[in-house]
Amino acid sequence: MPNEELQRGFGLSTSTYVVIASMVGTGILISPGYMMASLQNYPVIFGLWALGGLLAMCGALCVAELAAALPRSGGEYIYLREAYGPMPAFLSGWTSFFLGFSAPLAVAGYIAAKYLLTPFGLAEKETGLIIKTTAAAIIVAVTLPNLFGHRQSAWTQNLTTVLKFGLFVFLVLFAFLFGKGQLANLSEGQPIGKVKFGTAVTQLFYVMFAYSGWNAASYLAGEVKNPAKILPRSLLLGAGLVVVLYLALNLVFAYAVPLADVGFDNAELVPKLAVGNLFGSRASNVFSVLLGLTFLATVSAFIITGPRIYYAMAKDRLFPSVAGHVSSKGRVPVYAMLAQSTCAIAILFGVKYFRDLYQYASVGLSLFALLFVGAVYVLRWRRPDMERPFRVPGYPVVPAIFMAVIIFMAVFAFMQWPKPSIYSLGSILVGIPVYYIWSFVRRQRDTQQ
Repeated sequence: MPNEELQRGFGLSTSTYVVIASMVGTGILISPGYMMASLQNYPVIFGLWALGGLLAMCGALCVAELAAALPRSGGEYIYLREAYGPMPAFLSGWTSFFLGFSAPLAVAGYIAAKYLLTPFGLAEKETGLIIKTTAAAIIVAVTLPNLFGHRQSAWTQNLTTVLKFGLFVFLVLFAFLFGKGQLANLSEGQPIGKVKFGTAVTQLFYVMFAYSGWNAASYLAGEVKNPAKILPRSLLLGAGLVVVLYLALNLVFAYAVPLADVGFDNAELVPKLAVGNLFGSRASNVFSVLLGLTFLATVSAFIITGPRIYYAMAKDRLFPSVAGHVSSKGRVPVYAMLAQSTCAIAILFGVKYFRDLYQYASVGLSLFALLFVGAVYVLRWRRPDMERPFRVPGYPVVPAIFMAVIIFMAVFAFMQWPKPSIYSLGSILVGIPVYYIWSFVRRQRDTQQ
């Protein structure tokens, strides 16, 4: 029987690229447009992105401590299991499978397909079937090389991430050097006093969805060389670079696109609209195709990271055992990867409005971010002698800032988005009876053996 352990084959570059690729995803393409349409005030939009960046760095610092102390693949599932026990950890994995990875993987494939097809007039809203079929093909095509091992995963991830990050940096530089934008756009829109407080708070969910992924390297902790040093560095370096990039990109969008030109009907294409205004329609079409290709990095990042949670759960016998099997040659959890990609394709064809999926996923993921950042406090109290190669600077203030803002956001989400919030919470709570049923079946099997 082959060794069922994962191999420590990832270094600093791939770990950092996974963080960048997981963060620089569909959020930065879609969130700015929705925020422009909802808020109609650029200073408020910039303030929310700056606050989101602060929260992302606070979260990355907390996860860096947890990842360095518990360098095992599985991310927050491992931290919740150690801090709170198996049931909350199971709920985290249950939520991750549907909300944390399969749903964002479906959205990433959809947006990549939409940007690839739009210049050719194949992305009509009436059906969306061509987009979804192309997105499914993208998910399959990116899953396949990741099934063969670390070398193929690293090569795919590194190349696509460099191309995507480089494309956005290129856009920022050329926008202000050669683009036809107007700084006067910054002062347009409604007065700041007319922006509704509740609307601004809920828009922070879009920001945090765009920043989600700052913890991505922790999912690979069991496969990273020298994790005590590499994991904190990759988490902080990746998150820091993305915060700077996001602030710069939002400035580009404001420079290029008047608020009056953005509505909910074209919010998902604001980056393409910005390039068209800056450089002309021909450049916009080229950018759209390039952006669609580079978003293979986001698809790849979800395919790499998510299955490591299901692998860890299977090892704890809280997930079907097949998810804990790794390939004898490539040393990767192939069945867990296949299950997640299959679920993502099912979601892709089962969801009608991706904006609703954003709200649904954002609320649930924020609640679990609250729990695993809180694990820093719990483990400091319960296991004070645990070796911690990295400690959160500014403890206990840094975790408290993150948790306080997330709690505040969650309250307003239930007020402003009652249906998606209730559905999100309900899908998490459904996992409780599933956990107890699964545990009962497992005990029955043990007694029969």
